[in-house]
Amino acid sequence: MTDSKGKAKPFRSLRSILVIWFFLFSIIPLAFVAWYSLLKFEKAINNELAQRLSGNGREIEVMISDYFTQFMLSRDGYVRNPHLIYNLSVSDSTAIREMSMAWIEKGIATSLSFYDRDGRLVSSVFKDYKNVIRSFTQVGKILLNEKYLNHLKEKPNLGLADYPEGKKVSLILFSKIVSNSGKVVGYVEQTLDLKDPFLMKVKNRLKLEAFLVRDTGQVIAATQKEFKSIPKDYINSILKATESERFFEVSTPVQPYGFVLYPITWDRSNFYVALGTTKKEAQAVLKNVNIAFLTVISVVILFLIVTILVSADWFLKPIHELIQSLKSFEKTESLVQLPVKNNTEIGQLTVAFNEMSLKIFQTRNDLKKKFKELELSNSELKEAQTKLVHSAKMTSLGQLVAGVAHELNNPIGFIYSNTTYLREYTEKLFTLIEEAEKNPSEIQQLKKRLDYEFIKTDLPRLIKSCQEGAQRTKDIVLGLRNFSRLEEAQLKEIDLRESLDTTLELLQGEIKNRIQITKQYEPIPKVLCFASQINQVLMNILSNAVQAINGTGQIWISTLPIKASNDRSGRVQISIQDSGAGMDSEVLEKIFEPFFTTKGIGQGTGLGLSISYGIIQNHGGEIQVRSQKGIGTEFTLIIPVHPLKK
Repeated sequence: MTDSKGKAKPFRSLRSILVIWFFLFSIIPLAFVAWYSLLKFEKAINNELAQRLSGNGREIEVMISDYFTQFMLSRDGYVRNPHLIYNLSVSDSTAIREMSMAWIEKGIATSLSFYDRDGRLVSSVFKDYKNVIRSFTQVGKILLNEKYLNHLKEKPNLGLADYPEGKKVSLILFSKIVSNSGKVVGYVEQTLDLKDPFLMKVKNRLKLEAFLVRDTGQVIAATQKEFKSIPKDYINSILKATESERFFEVSTPVQPYGFVLYPITWDRSNFYVALGTTKKEAQAVLKNVNIAFLTVISVVILFLIVTILVSADWFLKPIHELIQSLKSFEKTESLVQLPVKNNTEIGQLTVAFNEMSLKIFQTRNDLKKKFKELELSNSELKEAQTKLVHSAKMTSLGQLVAGVAHELNNPIGFIYSNTTYLREYTEKLFTLIEEAEKNPSEIQQLKKRLDYEFIKTDLPRLIKSCQEGAQRTKDIVLGLRNFSRLEEAQLKEIDLRESLDTTLELLQGEIKNRIQITKQYEPIPKVLCFASQINQVLMNILSNAVQAINGTGQIWISTLPIKASNDRSGRVQISIQDSGAGMDSEVLEKIFEPFFTTKGIGQGTGLGLSISYGIIQNHGGEIQVRSQKGIGTEFTLIIPVHPLKK
């Protein structure tokens, strides 16, 4: 073996190649599988942990929802209390404060405040850090936020989440108090503070660690002080992830934890609760799995190393001899035969090589002869195929031209017939004008003789009729041009509903007064396609549907969009159904075969549906057909909105 400069290249050791191959295709993939399996196992543990924590998050959500429900029930009680309504209307802060202390002692609220109709604070009571009920003394000087008042004028309630001094989450519900006469007498503010005691209650109930997070990413309260030092930017990065990716880890000096951020809604406000549990046990399990995996992989690798070394010495020597003989066979086209030296599988391989060499030598000679014959046959086949496709196109073109000519003949005919009357009316009007110039006194008699009133009435109708005929001719020509789209040899977005309507216009000569067309077009997106090819498919199928109906009948056309899925882009479906003769199962199996036709001699080439099938396949779509003898046929086209990339 020599290189490009004529120098002999050194032979490589097959043993080395086998060892390298072994590492590349055995050990490395095996190590990758082990690493990937461990990674997936760890991810599965995290997913299971995240699902369990999310389930606990739903319990917190239900708890907060219960708080809101209890606030609403308390509000209903306040609204129905006539003493409260009266005291609010007269701004009796002492009476309201006494009632508030009794109510807050029985309820869940940590503070309860009442405002008069102008939004001025009348009474406010709250529970201090020792859970002792106290009252706020600075009443009458505090006003309800104007923005809240404007909202409560339109709505009966307003729920907000506040974060006083960044140490707790205050769940607030403002409600409007209305008298029996429908007059607003004041407002009530109920507040429930969520802070460390609330989280400890959650911890004792769910056996989990927890901390509260506001919508800006700031940690408000936590079951452990280490959680309060989590950076705000880190929490924000978790919030930007999807709900399925909101699992994160937090390490403390004692042990690591896995947390899930769960969103909580309080009327118009949102905040988050982070629920977590220790990952110490999960890491211990993962460590044991790692050790087991590594042990198994090590044993397998050791076994493979021994196997490759033993097998290399056993097989390489006879294979090397066979390789040398194969090299001599590659350099010549003459017959090569090798001596059989043993009765092992290598000997059988040598016998098989000798037989293969003989067959290849004979086949080479036969192929040289057949190749020349195939070239000639292929040339003749291409010429015949070109003629047949041209014949099919000319047949379709002839049918199309006949229909268009028939459609053009009607408007042009009545335009031509109207010109005779227009000439006659023009001559009479010219005569009337000349007589008016010469003998104005006899103009009235001449009008009666020339039937001027009839001309005055009929002439606009004739002109309008000519205009309608010309417009009809223009529409037919424009439809033919739109159908052909000769200038559109590239992909372009088209509306398939417009293509269907244009094709029906061109077939109007065969449809009119015989076939009823029923359309059911649903809104569909535009399709990126070769417009002339798709129009050819629609023409072939609609033309077949028209020809399948003997006498009168119906054709139903519908369009509908098909939404995109994970593995497929959006598509458009077109259904064309006729009430024609239909087909049996034997014919139905062959309709897409080239040259198959059910029409008489000279009426079709059998290439229309075959070409249509190829066009739809090239666009990445589907064409389906179902038919029943004596009932009719339905073709369904499914075309992608964007064609497949090749």
